[in-house]
Amino acid sequence: MVRVVKMTFRPEEVTTFQDLFEGWRHRIIAFPGCIQLQLLHDQADRRIFFTYSEWNTPADLEAYRKSDVFASVWPVVKKLFASPAEAWSVDREHCMPVSR
Repeated sequence: MVRVVKMTFRPEEVTTFQDLFEGWRHRIIAFPGCIQLQLLHDQADRRIFFTYSEWNTPADLEAYRKSDVFASVWPVVKKLFASPAEAWSVDREHCMPVSR
């Protein structure tokens, strides 16, 4: 399963978030069931970031959301937001490599 989270930060907190994410990303990707973690940055509005994470099962994501790792990350990040985060859990329908 894939989890996409959209986060909009106050302009003065963008660099703070980037620095914090750099320190946290290794703990998140090492969490059991996490297959992939990407941080995406909106091109038009530099206050907006997306996390794209892949999990073996919905239960793995839920275990992460109930973990000490999440409890140490999310409350800190939430304080930096300009607006509430939006999140989607989705299933991949197709993934095809581009042939060149």
